Amino acid sequence: MVAPVLRWAAALAVAGGAVGWWLTAPDPLPTDHLAGLDGDAAAGEQVFIAAGCASCHTAPGVEEADGPPVLAGGQRFETDFGTFVAPNISTDPAHGIGGWSDLELANAIQRGISPEGAHYYPAFPYTAYARAEREDIADLIAYMRTLPADATPSQPHEIGFPFNIRRSLGGWKRLYARDDWVVTGELDSEVARGRYLVEALGHCGECHTPRNALGGLDRDNWLSGADNPEGDGRIPDITPAGLGWSAADIAAYLESGFTPEFDTAGGSMVSVIENTSRLPEDDRAAIAAYLVALP
Repeated sequence: MVAPVLRWAAALAVAGGAVGWWLTAPDPLPTDHLAGLDGDAAAGEQVFIAAGCASCHTAPGVEEADGPPVLAGGQRFETDFGTFVAPNISTDPAHGIGGWSDLELANAIQRGISPEGAHYYPAFPYTAYARAEREDIADLIAYMRTLPADATPSQPHEIGFPFNIRRSLGGWKRLYARDDWVVTGELDSEVARGRYLVEALGHCGECHTPRNALGGLDRDNWLSGADNPEGDGRIPDITPAGLGWSAADIAAYLESGFTPEFDTAGGSMVSVIENTSRLPEDDRAAIAAYLVALP
């Protein structure tokens, strides 16, 4: 009697493992995702700025220079799940992305999948970039290919068990990696542009929205503020109820870093302002229009 029970238990375990393996498999983009797109590097620079790529991937302690950014990586990000270290995404073929195809880059940016088929941790905001237009991704890739190479090796993340099991991120993605808009309904063109910049390229929700115990964004409390993962203070509520600024106040802050009370941006928001100040004035106005239009 024991032997048949053991055989059934083993069969169920194998079947369960197979289902789990299938559920956690990577879901790459279609192979024709970038078909017909050559990419415009000049336009891609604006996408790069809006997406804040240099803010995370420039080496720590490196001052912003007049020349093109060097994306050597190395910045450390403390979280409840461990410490994530930004990788080298320069054009170096050995230590960066110089040897990757355009589709491999798009899969990394929008699906969080490496060229080897491994899941990336969502400290990389691919869950927001998933909403980006494929034309913008093609332009971004074209711009990134113009940037200088750096041979600094990427450093490993400092993540303990069980979070170091990358395959499990496939299950996390099924729960939380959504490419639909948070704010829906009829939007005018300015608010729609602001939604695109906030929810997709600017990935503002990654910091300003609270997360649950598994690190998924609490979309019911979109942009209502969150604990600072580095443990210093709280990331502010930027909904109309929490912020209380006019659209003009917000647009001015995104350009200058000065609040209506003449305080200045601090912490990681400093690098965000460095990016938003370089956006066209219409884009800053669109972000502001979106924020004041939030429910």
